[in-house]
Amino acid sequence: MPSQILATKFFIPPKQQNLVSRSHLLKSLDRALSCKLTLLSAPAGFGKTTLVSDWFSQRQQSVVWLSLDKDDGDPKRFWLYFINAIQRVSKEIGVEALGILQQPNSFPDEHLLTMLVNEIATFPEDFIMVLDDYHLVDSKAIDENLTFLLDYLPPNFHLVMTTREDPGLPIARLRARAQLNEIRAADLRFTSAEAAEFLNQVMGLDLSAEDIRTLESRTEGWIAGLQLAALSMQGSQDPHDFIESFAGTHRFILDYLLEEVLHKQPEMTQDFLLHTSILDGLSASLCDALMANEAIDSQEVLEYLERSNIFI
Repeated sequence: MPSQILATKFFIPPKQQNLVSRSHLLKSLDRALSCKLTLLSAPAGFGKTTLVSDWFSQRQQSVVWLSLDKDDGDPKRFWLYFINAIQRVSKEIGVEALGILQQPNSFPDEHLLTMLVNEIATFPEDFIMVLDDYHLVDSKAIDENLTFLLDYLPPNFHLVMTTREDPGLPIARLRARAQLNEIRAADLRFTSAEAAEFLNQVMGLDLSAEDIRTLESRTEGWIAGLQLAALSMQGSQDPHDFIESFAGTHRFILDYLLEEVLHKQPEMTQDFLLHTSILDGLSASLCDALMANEAIDSQEVLEYLERSNIFI
Protein backbone atom coordinates (compact mmCIF):
# COMPACT_ATOMS: atom_id res chain seq x y z
CA MET A 1 0.00 0.00 0.00
CA PRO A 2 1.45 3.41 -0.96
CA SER A 3 2.64 5.45 2.02
CA GLN A 4 0.31 8.36 1.16
CA ILE A 5 -2.75 6.10 1.58
CA LEU A 6 -4.33 6.38 5.04
CA ALA A 7 -4.99 2.79 6.15
CA THR A 8 -7.61 3.69 8.79
CA LYS A 9 -10.02 4.80 6.04
CA PHE A 10 -10.47 1.09 5.30
CA PHE A 11 -11.32 0.07 8.87
CA ILE A 12 -14.88 -1.11 9.45
CA PRO A 13 -16.25 0.71 12.53
CA PRO A 14 -16.41 -1.75 15.43
CA LYS A 15 -19.82 -3.05 16.36
CA GLN A 16 -21.26 -1.06 19.25
CA GLN A 17 -22.21 -2.82 22.44
CA ASN A 18 -25.85 -3.10 23.57
CA LEU A 19 -27.30 -2.20 20.18
CA VAL A 20 -31.06 -2.13 19.76
CA SER A 21 -32.06 -5.15 17.69
CA ARG A 22 -33.14 -4.02 14.21
CA SER A 23 -33.62 -7.36 12.49
CA HIS A 24 -36.07 -5.97 9.93
CA LEU A 25 -33.45 -3.51 8.69
CA LEU A 26 -30.74 -6.17 8.63
CA LYS A 27 -33.04 -8.24 6.41
CA SER A 28 -33.48 -5.20 4.18
CA LEU A 29 -29.70 -4.96 3.86
CA ASP A 30 -29.56 -8.63 2.86
CA ARG A 31 -31.17 -7.55 -0.41
CA ALA A 32 -27.87 -5.83 -1.26
CA LEU A 33 -26.69 -9.13 -2.72
CA SER A 34 -29.37 -9.00 -5.39
CA CYS A 35 -28.88 -5.31 -6.30
CA LYS A 36 -26.14 -3.20 -7.83
CA LEU A 37 -26.55 -0.39 -5.30
CA THR A 38 -27.84 -0.25 -1.75
CA LEU A 39 -28.47 3.35 -0.69
CA LEU A 40 -28.85 4.45 2.93
CA SER A 41 -29.91 8.08 2.63
CA ALA A 42 -30.96 10.03 5.74
CA PRO A 43 -29.98 13.11 7.76
CA ALA A 44 -27.23 13.12 10.38
CA GLY A 45 -27.76 10.95 13.42
CA PHE A 46 -30.04 8.27 11.98
CA GLY A 47 -27.63 5.38 12.56
CA LYS A 48 -26.69 4.61 8.95
CA THR A 49 -23.05 3.68 9.61
CA THR A 50 -23.92 1.82 12.82
CA LEU A 51 -26.51 -0.29 10.99
CA VAL A 52 -24.17 -1.26 8.16
CA SER A 53 -21.26 -2.15 10.47
CA ASP A 54 -23.66 -4.28 12.56
CA TRP A 55 -24.82 -6.02 9.37
CA PHE A 56 -21.24 -6.70 8.29
CA SER A 57 -20.42 -8.28 11.65
CA GLN A 58 -23.06 -10.95 10.93
CA ARG A 59 -22.08 -11.75 7.34
CA GLN A 60 -19.61 -14.19 5.83
CA GLN A 61 -19.11 -12.45 2.48
CA SER A 62 -15.91 -10.60 1.67
CA VAL A 63 -16.45 -6.94 2.51
CA VAL A 64 -14.43 -3.77 2.03
CA TRP A 65 -15.02 -0.38 3.63
CA LEU A 66 -14.00 3.11 2.58
CA SER A 67 -14.68 6.07 4.87
CA LEU A 68 -14.83 9.21 2.77
CA ASP A 69 -13.98 12.82 3.60
CA LYS A 70 -14.14 16.15 1.79
CA ASP A 71 -10.66 15.67 0.27
CA ASP A 72 -11.93 12.62 -1.61
CA GLY A 73 -13.80 14.92 -4.01
CA ASP A 74 -10.64 14.86 -6.13
CA PRO A 75 -11.33 12.08 -8.71
CA LYS A 76 -7.77 10.76 -8.79
CA ARG A 77 -7.59 10.55 -4.99
CA PHE A 78 -11.05 8.93 -4.84
CA TRP A 79 -10.17 6.15 -7.27
CA LEU A 80 -6.77 5.55 -5.68
CA TYR A 81 -8.57 4.86 -2.40
CA PHE A 82 -11.36 2.93 -4.15
CA ILE A 83 -8.91 0.53 -5.82
CA ASN A 84 -6.75 0.17 -2.70
CA ALA A 85 -9.90 -0.72 -0.76
CA ILE A 86 -10.83 -3.44 -3.28
CA GLN A 87 -7.30 -4.85 -3.08
CA ARG A 88 -7.98 -5.74 0.55
CA VAL A 89 -10.16 -8.51 -0.94
CA SER A 90 -7.70 -9.48 -3.68
CA LYS A 91 -4.33 -7.97 -4.59
CA GLU A 92 -4.98 -9.04 -8.17
CA ILE A 93 -7.92 -6.67 -8.70
CA GLY A 94 -7.13 -3.24 -10.11
CA VAL A 95 -3.38 -3.76 -10.55
CA GLU A 96 -3.27 -2.42 -14.09
CA ALA A 97 -5.73 0.40 -13.39
CA LEU A 98 -3.82 1.43 -10.26
CA GLY A 99 -0.54 1.47 -12.18
CA ILE A 100 -1.99 3.86 -14.76
CA LEU A 101 -3.62 6.04 -12.11
CA GLN A 102 -0.32 6.49 -10.27
CA GLN A 103 1.37 7.91 -13.35
CA PRO A 104 1.79 11.71 -13.63
CA ASN A 105 -0.99 13.55 -15.47
CA SER A 106 -3.24 10.47 -15.45
CA PHE A 107 -6.96 10.85 -14.87
CA PRO A 108 -9.76 8.32 -14.24
CA ASP A 109 -11.67 7.78 -17.48
CA GLU A 110 -13.83 5.09 -19.08
CA HIS A 111 -10.77 3.19 -20.31
CA LEU A 112 -9.38 2.90 -16.78
CA LEU A 113 -12.79 1.99 -15.32
CA THR A 114 -13.28 -0.65 -18.02
CA MET A 115 -10.04 -2.33 -16.93
CA LEU A 116 -11.22 -2.20 -13.31
CA VAL A 117 -14.63 -3.71 -14.14
CA ASN A 118 -12.98 -6.52 -16.11
CA GLU A 119 -10.65 -7.34 -13.20
CA ILE A 120 -13.51 -7.27 -10.68
CA ALA A 121 -15.40 -9.72 -12.91
CA THR A 122 -12.58 -12.28 -12.60
CA PHE A 123 -12.94 -12.54 -8.81
CA PRO A 124 -14.64 -15.90 -8.07
CA GLU A 125 -16.79 -14.75 -5.12
CA ASP A 126 -19.39 -12.11 -4.32
CA PHE A 127 -18.10 -9.17 -2.36
CA ILE A 128 -19.53 -5.96 -0.97
CA MET A 129 -18.02 -2.49 -0.85
CA VAL A 130 -19.24 0.35 1.37
CA LEU A 131 -18.70 4.01 0.58
CA ASP A 132 -19.41 5.68 3.91
CA ASP A 133 -20.40 9.38 4.02
CA TYR A 134 -20.55 9.75 0.24
CA HIS A 135 -22.18 13.20 0.62
CA LEU A 136 -18.75 14.58 1.54
CA VAL A 137 -17.37 13.81 -1.92
CA ASP A 138 -19.51 16.37 -3.80
CA SER A 139 -18.01 15.79 -7.26
CA LYS A 140 -19.90 15.59 -10.55
CA ALA A 141 -16.91 13.85 -12.16
CA ILE A 142 -16.96 11.08 -9.55
CA ASP A 143 -20.74 10.75 -9.88
CA GLU A 144 -20.26 10.22 -13.62
CA ASN A 145 -17.48 7.68 -13.02
CA LEU A 146 -19.65 5.72 -10.58
CA THR A 147 -22.59 5.85 -13.00
CA PHE A 148 -20.39 4.16 -15.64
CA LEU A 149 -19.24 1.61 -13.06
CA LEU A 150 -22.83 0.83 -11.99
CA ASP A 151 -23.95 0.48 -15.61
CA TYR A 152 -21.38 -2.26 -16.25
CA LEU A 153 -20.96 -3.72 -12.80
CA PRO A 154 -20.40 -7.50 -12.80
CA PRO A 155 -22.90 -9.54 -10.73
CA ASN A 156 -20.31 -10.47 -8.08
CA PHE A 157 -19.81 -6.86 -6.92
CA HIS A 158 -22.32 -4.96 -4.77
CA LEU A 159 -22.00 -1.33 -3.75
CA VAL A 160 -23.42 0.01 -0.47
CA MET A 161 -23.49 3.77 0.08
CA THR A 162 -24.32 5.80 3.20
CA THR A 163 -25.06 9.48 2.61
CA ARG A 164 -26.89 12.45 4.06
CA GLU A 165 -28.20 13.41 0.63
CA ASP A 166 -29.07 11.54 -2.53
CA PRO A 167 -26.04 11.25 -4.83
CA GLY A 168 -25.95 12.41 -8.45
CA LEU A 169 -26.42 8.84 -9.70
CA PRO A 170 -29.21 7.40 -11.90
CA ILE A 171 -31.37 6.53 -8.88
CA ALA A 172 -34.66 6.48 -10.81
CA ARG A 173 -33.24 4.21 -13.51
CA LEU A 174 -31.77 1.77 -11.00
CA ARG A 175 -35.05 1.76 -9.09
CA ALA A 176 -37.08 1.05 -12.24
CA ARG A 177 -34.78 -1.86 -13.12
CA ALA A 178 -35.02 -3.35 -9.59
CA GLN A 179 -31.28 -2.79 -9.18
CA LEU A 180 -31.61 -0.43 -6.21
CA ASN A 181 -32.10 -1.28 -2.53
CA GLU A 182 -33.14 1.79 -0.52
CA ILE A 183 -33.20 2.49 3.22
CA ARG A 184 -34.28 6.01 4.11
CA ALA A 185 -35.02 8.16 7.16
CA ALA A 186 -38.56 6.80 7.47
CA ASP A 187 -37.13 3.27 7.72
CA LEU A 188 -34.35 4.23 10.16
CA ARG A 189 -36.53 6.07 12.69
CA PHE A 190 -36.92 4.22 15.99
CA THR A 191 -40.37 2.81 16.58
CA SER A 192 -41.95 3.23 20.02
CA ALA A 193 -40.79 -0.27 20.97
CA GLU A 194 -37.22 0.42 19.79
CA ALA A 195 -37.21 3.78 21.59
CA ALA A 196 -38.31 2.03 24.80
CA GLU A 197 -35.54 -0.58 24.48
CA PHE A 198 -32.95 2.10 23.77
CA LEU A 199 -33.93 4.45 26.58
CA ASN A 200 -34.55 1.94 29.34
CA GLN A 201 -32.17 -0.91 28.52
CA VAL A 202 -29.30 0.62 26.56
CA MET A 203 -29.23 4.02 28.29
CA GLY A 204 -30.24 2.65 31.70
CA LEU A 205 -33.22 4.91 32.32
CA ASP A 206 -36.49 3.90 33.95
CA LEU A 207 -39.10 5.82 32.02
CA SER A 208 -42.82 5.21 31.94
CA ALA A 209 -44.53 4.16 28.71
CA GLU A 210 -46.17 7.59 28.54
CA ASP A 211 -42.85 9.44 28.85
CA ILE A 212 -41.30 7.22 26.18
CA ARG A 213 -44.17 7.90 23.80
CA THR A 214 -43.83 11.65 24.40
CA LEU A 215 -40.09 11.62 23.79
CA GLU A 216 -40.40 9.39 20.72
CA SER A 217 -43.06 11.71 19.32
CA ARG A 218 -41.01 14.86 19.93
CA THR A 219 -37.89 13.44 18.32
CA GLU A 220 -39.90 11.66 15.57
CA GLY A 221 -37.76 8.58 16.17
CA TRP A 222 -34.52 10.46 15.42
CA ILE A 223 -31.86 8.27 17.05
CA ALA A 224 -29.35 11.04 17.81
CA GLY A 225 -32.12 13.14 19.35
CA LEU A 226 -33.16 10.28 21.64
CA GLN A 227 -29.55 9.69 22.65
CA LEU A 228 -28.92 13.36 23.41
CA ALA A 229 -32.13 13.49 25.44
CA ALA A 230 -31.12 10.37 27.36
CA LEU A 231 -27.69 11.79 28.14
CA SER A 232 -29.35 14.95 29.42
CA MET A 233 -31.68 12.93 31.68
CA GLN A 234 -29.04 10.76 33.30
CA GLY A 235 -28.89 11.92 36.91
CA SER A 236 -31.97 14.11 36.51
CA GLN A 237 -34.16 14.37 39.61
CA ASP A 238 -37.34 14.64 37.55
CA PRO A 239 -37.12 12.94 34.11
CA HIS A 240 -40.85 13.47 33.52
CA ASP A 241 -40.51 17.24 33.91
CA PHE A 242 -37.46 17.22 31.61
CA ILE A 243 -39.37 15.32 28.92
CA GLU A 244 -42.33 17.71 29.12
CA SER A 245 -40.00 20.66 28.47
CA PHE A 246 -37.72 18.91 25.96
CA ALA A 247 -37.53 20.62 22.54
CA GLY A 248 -35.18 21.33 19.69
CA THR A 249 -33.81 24.33 21.57
CA HIS A 250 -32.24 22.10 24.25
CA ARG A 251 -28.52 22.87 24.41
CA PHE A 252 -27.29 19.39 23.37
CA ILE A 253 -29.74 19.22 20.45
CA LEU A 254 -28.96 22.77 19.40
CA ASP A 255 -25.20 22.19 19.51
CA TYR A 256 -25.57 19.01 17.42
CA LEU A 257 -27.77 20.64 14.77
CA LEU A 258 -25.48 23.66 14.52
CA GLU A 259 -22.30 21.60 14.24
CA GLU A 260 -23.52 18.71 12.08
CA VAL A 261 -26.17 20.39 9.94
CA LEU A 262 -26.37 24.19 9.76
CA HIS A 263 -22.67 25.06 9.76
CA LYS A 264 -21.98 22.55 6.98
CA GLN A 265 -24.39 24.25 4.58
CA PRO A 266 -23.39 26.94 2.05
CA GLU A 267 -23.73 30.49 3.38
CA MET A 268 -26.75 31.19 1.16
CA THR A 269 -28.55 28.11 2.51
CA GLN A 270 -27.73 29.04 6.11
CA ASP A 271 -29.18 32.49 5.48
CA PHE A 272 -32.35 30.97 3.99
CA LEU A 273 -32.82 28.56 6.91
CA LEU A 274 -32.35 31.29 9.51
CA HIS A 275 -34.78 33.69 7.81
CA THR A 276 -37.49 31.04 7.35
CA SER A 277 -37.09 29.35 10.75
CA ILE A 278 -39.97 31.44 12.14
CA LEU A 279 -42.45 29.67 9.84
CA ASP A 280 -44.60 26.71 10.90
CA GLY A 281 -44.75 25.52 7.29
CA LEU A 282 -42.66 26.21 4.19
CA SER A 283 -43.87 27.12 0.70
CA ALA A 284 -41.97 28.81 -2.12
CA SER A 285 -44.26 31.87 -2.20
CA LEU A 286 -44.11 32.40 1.57
CA CYS A 287 -40.33 32.01 1.62
CA ASP A 288 -40.00 34.41 -1.33
CA ALA A 289 -41.94 37.01 0.68
CA LEU A 290 -39.55 36.64 3.63
CA MET A 291 -36.48 36.65 1.39
CA ALA A 292 -37.64 39.63 -0.70
CA ASN A 293 -34.31 41.42 -0.36
CA GLU A 294 -32.24 38.36 -1.27
CA ALA A 295 -31.51 37.03 -4.78
CA ILE A 296 -32.76 33.55 -3.92
CA ASP A 297 -35.13 31.23 -5.78
CA SER A 298 -37.05 29.73 -2.84
CA GLN A 299 -38.50 26.86 -4.86
CA GLU A 300 -35.01 25.84 -5.95
CA VAL A 301 -33.69 26.04 -2.39
CA LEU A 302 -36.59 24.00 -0.99
CA GLU A 303 -36.00 21.31 -3.61
CA TYR A 304 -32.30 21.27 -2.66
CA LEU A 305 -33.16 20.96 1.04
CA GLU A 306 -35.47 18.02 0.30
CA ARG A 307 -32.81 16.25 -1.79
CA SER A 308 -30.24 16.91 0.93
CA ASN A 309 -32.34 15.42 3.77
CA ILE A 310 -32.01 18.63 5.79
CA PHE A 311 -34.09 18.83 8.98
CA ILE A 312 -37.05 20.97 7.85
